[in-house]
Amino acid sequence: MVSVLKPGTLKNYFTTERYIKRYLKYKLKTNDVFLKHLSYKFIIDFEQFLRNGKSINRSQPLKNNGVMKHLERLKKMMNLALRLEWIEKDPFVRFSLKFTKHQRAFLSQSELEVLESGKLSKGMHQKTRDVFVFACYTGLAYADAKALNKNNLQIGVDGNKWIYTRRSKTNTAVRVPLLAEAERILKRYKTHPKIDGTEKLLPVYSNQKTNQYLKEIAKEVKIKKQLSFHTARHTFATTITLANGVPIETVSKLLGHTKLSTTQIYARVIDSKISNDIDKLRGKL
Repeated sequence: MVSVLKPGTLKNYFTTERYIKRYLKYKLKTNDVFLKHLSYKFIIDFEQFLRNGKSINRSQPLKNNGVMKHLERLKKMMNLALRLEWIEKDPFVRFSLKFTKHQRAFLSQSELEVLESGKLSKGMHQKTRDVFVFACYTGLAYADAKALNKNNLQIGVDGNKWIYTRRSKTNTAVRVPLLAEAERILKRYKTHPKIDGTEKLLPVYSNQKTNQYLKEIAKEVKIKKQLSFHTARHTFATTITLANGVPIETVSKLLGHTKLSTTQIYARVIDSKISNDIDKLRGKL
């Protein structure tokens, strides 16, 4: 199983393992238990343990979705144990994972324009803003934007430039036509010292620094939203594509989703799109 997990995912599993070890020591006064001893009671007690910030040595308790993520990983391991016949019954059979649904942040058209035109004094902010805006017009996730190189630029069926790549998260093939706004950013960095002489297309900072800089940028240009790199992906799905009449099936392909239901979670129909659609309906009626 380790061989198919991405480093970031593996790190999360190690965090869950660490909490389980703390729980065993804190609650059961032991370092280990047999898998067959895991029961429904074990799970609900572990859940309460995770919700208690002090017991897991955290200044702030884990939020509900953080708790559910740890339990979800444990559930996956128990499903594996069940398939391997290491246990006879699933301790999660009566337990439901209950995630809290959150509205996913995205930039409106006006906010995106403010971000693009805003004056930024620091070079690191300018580069981060450009990479973020590029993702707003391509829908690429952070890891895919960072890995982007000259080989990913191809001529598509329409004779225009496309991005041909694979999602690092799922290894799904992704083909995205290069919009003019995204192409301008690539041209801007073609001879940049960090890019010139390499195969890379964009100067991308680490994920942690990128998200830190985005929060600083939002404050500087007075956008009252908590920006992270993933906000760009939601902006592409909502403001750039769906709001401009691109069918959700096409958006799903552009995002590299294997299921349409995943796209429906990422993208929402915004008020301006509803208004335009109703105007068309009025005309027909």
